[in-house]
Amino acid sequence: MKFIKGAAIALIATGAGFGPALAEGDPKKGEKVFRKCKACHMVGEKAKNRVGPVLTGVVGRTAGTWEGYKYSKVNATAGENGLVWTPENLAEYLPKPQKFLEGFLKEKGAKARGRTKMVYRLRKESEVKDVIAYLATFSPKAEEAPKTEGGEAATQ
Repeated sequence: MKFIKGAAIALIATGAGFGPALAEGDPKKGEKVFRKCKACHMVGEKAKNRVGPVLTGVVGRTAGTWEGYKYSKVNATAGENGLVWTPENLAEYLPKPQKFLEGFLKEKGAKARGRTKMVYRLRKESEVKDVIAYLATFSPKAEEAPKTEGGEAATQ
């Protein structure tokens, strides 16, 4: 729980909370940022899996659950342990995918076996917010992503 609370505090302090991550990001700029992601991912009605899974509906989706995609063990285990791709979790994941998954699983008392297939990192906070806002336009459940009683995004 320490990891989740620490992450929530860090995200609030940086202005990357649930509402702000969607509200502060610019979907039009995010579409341009997403060009960097297209080598591995697709979004939209006719999207297909590539090196990475389809990202249609990713905001609000449980990690490791896109049908037909073979996830790395660490991503699948994170999903089995309750990881949901909320804007906050995506904001932490995109700059440091492996570190985020390892921390999440450690907090859940699970072992992080293997490496994520996600090797590309978005390092600029503005690009992270923008791409999340763009992905949210393909995620009808983005506004319904789980929250805890305190209003923080849930990770289950």
